Amino acid sequence: MEKHAESGQATVEAAVCIPVLFVLLLLLLQPAFLLYDRIVMMGAAQEACRLLATKTDALGDMQGACEAFVRHRLSAIPQTDCFHVHGGGCTWEIELDGDETAEEVRVRIATQVRPLPLVDAAGALLGFVNDKGNLVVEVEASAATQPAWVESRNPESWVGGWL
Repeated sequence: MEKHAESGQATVEAAVCIPVLFVLLLLLLQPAFLLYDRIVMMGAAQEACRLLATKTDALGDMQGACEAFVRHRLSAIPQTDCFHVHGGGCTWEIELDGDETAEEVRVRIATQVRPLPLVDAAGALLGFVNDKGNLVVEVEASAATQPAWVESRNPESWVGGWL
């Protein structure tokens, strides 16, 4: 009789363990999504800093071209609410500061992400979500436009004596 009493033990253990494993998997997905967003956003911000540091008015509207470049790089992030809230208006916020004449250029990129179930409840309790119930992901990059050994920040003064 003991043999029949133990035959359902594996089924009961599986019935308890499988939901726990799915909850753990769900809780691990949200940080992975946020990490992917931050990696793509930081790469776009750093490349935009390089573009701003070499920006010149001779090429036309470089500010618009630089923002278009950043948006193109950010298109690698899926337009799914758990990666980037896009429905009802895009939530990308892109700020570009500086050009080749400034000492430093700065790029800030922010977006909103809808948290997965269970994470949204925990985020609301801990105050991590905004008034729309979304997580805000933000990165900022800055870079010097010229090396420290360069005396003048104005490129026109570099060639002024040669002409």
